[in-house]
Amino acid sequence: MDNIMQSRMDRGFLRHQDEYEAKALEVLRSGWYILGKEVESFEEEFASYVGTKYSVGLASGLDALWLAFKVLGIGEGDEVIVQGNTYIASVMGITINNATPVFVEPDEYYQIDVSKIEEKITDKTKAILVVHLYGQAARMDKITALCKKYNLRLVEDCAQSHGALFDGKMTGSFGDIGCFSFYPSKNMGAFGDAGAITTNDPELARLMKIYRNYGSEKRYHNMVVGANSRLDEMQAGLLRVRLKYIEEINNERYQISRKYAEGITNPLVIKPQVADGATSVWHQYVIRVKDRRDEFMEYLKDNNITTIIHYPIPPHLSEAYSYLGIREGALPITESYANEVLSLPIYAGMTDEEQTYVIDCINSFE
Repeated sequence: MDNIMQSRMDRGFLRHQDEYEAKALEVLRSGWYILGKEVESFEEEFASYVGTKYSVGLASGLDALWLAFKVLGIGEGDEVIVQGNTYIASVMGITINNATPVFVEPDEYYQIDVSKIEEKITDKTKAILVVHLYGQAARMDKITALCKKYNLRLVEDCAQSHGALFDGKMTGSFGDIGCFSFYPSKNMGAFGDAGAITTNDPELARLMKIYRNYGSEKRYHNMVVGANSRLDEMQAGLLRVRLKYIEEINNERYQISRKYAEGITNPLVIKPQVADGATSVWHQYVIRVKDRRDEFMEYLKDNNITTIIHYPIPPHLSEAYSYLGIREGALPITESYANEVLSLPIYAGMTDEEQTYVIDCINSFE
């Protein structure tokens, strides 16, 4: 068997190659490459898909996160609650604004443990950043209730959850702002860096458009110190093509996840579960292997199966956040997951033969 990559993007492109190439040529020939009709159309179409009134295209998912807190006025002296086992970009969205992250342990579904949020709320708490990790929607009923009770802002990190639902409502439509990454490996990936926010608040959408364009609403009239974070016309056009097929892409990943769930029988492997009321778009299929994870990973590598750890170092133990002074052992569940999780191959165009081979290899590990 040829090497099976953990994620690959070429097959998703090849499936609709003619449409992508036609759109790329259309944009190139238009002569307009920044903030044009492709961006406007994508913003309308993506907002409609998510179920919000507005969407604003940005240069990346990280920009979506830090600009979200910027336009919400959250900064120095403010605290933002976030789960401990997220990707570090989630936390950077908070700290770039000089606010302080307050970490909460995850539940058995790898989402923020809603039963442990309330005890972390103080008079400095201004927002909850909920991360729909690995593509599964978090328990938004409990989270929105807490935000209402304590008058907190709600920001959703939807970088991995394009199309995931909780109680039939799409991630990115619950909070004040939903933040999306369209990094190429995402279910709805662009062909370079790209991102967006979604919101129902016209003023937040207006401010986001100002901040993304050097703080300017009108050319050369700068209201604030902003950023250069514009979704470009090429990526917007290509994302419009991808958006047409996102449900097909998500369903394909669901089918792969079902095959893994039914086929993997090795008792050493802890398979992921989906919470009641939630759906997952299976951006990652994350298993856990206690004690022998690294040995298991090396075994799969020897059998031409590439896996990735999402994520080996929790943000609170990273060098970048050593200044927070959070010691090892402070978040035992987060730290345990970091030592056990492993993401199996899953991508658009993964063949039945490849899936079966991965399953057989896993079941043969002793």
